[in-house]
Amino acid sequence: MKEITRKNILNIKPYVAGRPIEEIKRQLRLKKVIKLASNENPLGSSAKARIAIIKGLKSINRYPDSDGFYLKRKLAGRLWVKPENIILGNGSDELIEIIIKTFVEEDENVVTADVTFLEYEIIAKTIGRKVKKIPLKYFKYDLEAIRRNIDKKTKVIFIANPNNPTGTYVTKYELEDFIKDLPADLVLVLDEAYDAFIDVNDFPNSLKYIKNKNVIILKTFSKSYGLAGLRVGYAIANQEIISSMEKARQPFNVNSLAQIGAIAALDDKKFLQRSRKLILQGKRYLYAAFRKLGLIYLPSVSNFILIDVGREGVSVFNDMLKSGVIVRDMEQYGLKNYIRVTVGKRKENERFIKVLKKVL
Repeated sequence: MKEITRKNILNIKPYVAGRPIEEIKRQLRLKKVIKLASNENPLGSSAKARIAIIKGLKSINRYPDSDGFYLKRKLAGRLWVKPENIILGNGSDELIEIIIKTFVEEDENVVTADVTFLEYEIIAKTIGRKVKKIPLKYFKYDLEAIRRNIDKKTKVIFIANPNNPTGTYVTKYELEDFIKDLPADLVLVLDEAYDAFIDVNDFPNSLKYIKNKNVIILKTFSKSYGLAGLRVGYAIANQEIISSMEKARQPFNVNSLAQIGAIAALDDKKFLQRSRKLILQGKRYLYAAFRKLGLIYLPSVSNFILIDVGREGVSVFNDMLKSGVIVRDMEQYGLKNYIRVTVGKRKENERFIKVLKKVL
């Protein structure tokens, strides 16, 4: 297989997803398992979305709307942009791949942080593109260092804002200063998968840049809307960028039920408000619990928290699994003494703290 497999594929370390609840129940013979590993919505999904999906089942013998006309129109109305400014994807992962395929030539490179969403690097290397990883500064994107590392072959910069797994963010002032001096032929991607949980006043209004800059904004229905299982995301940019990306998109990439569920979810404002409120309350509880345990953690503007557990995170992860609590170890991110926990419901948070205290 080494002789017939592309060399860049052989060297790739695949993305390690959070362990499924049913798998842990089966393997460890546990009856009660909670999952706080994948930044999913603890409230589930919108009831309006589920009802709409059930109604849509009668039409699954038909191909989906390849253009996503109704979902784009709905999103455009909410965002005050045109449908032509939006492209839909099978989750943000596919959109990342489309961006790299569309804009990065074989001899060009992608720049991002060394501790950030792993798929930027994995997807780029799968396609055979070079990646420059710039170290974080105090667990935040170091925009000055990124600027210094831009060369003539740099084509795309990925910034996760908020950043996964740190929960930190780039402020509007930092972004404004950074964008001013960017080369005109470079594409800046702002991945805002967790923007619904922002609780600060200096987070950027990135939409203002899409008219005059080569800026692409990524958003998703997986987190705040609780539709992770449907895989539907979208990108916003100027019409010329979107038009180019559409050429690299597979037809029927977003299935019918995903489109139907997303359209209905956009109308369920109460669910979004409940989700946000739950996360903000949960973070306050967890912060206080971490302080009592003497643990160092990173204040987060998202729905997850990065915690220094003082020893190998993998061992803490494995020990917590035995008690039916799934968190995320950070070994693949190079943070060996850390775990990441998704903020859950109150009882889930309490159980997590109880088990963590026992394990430590």
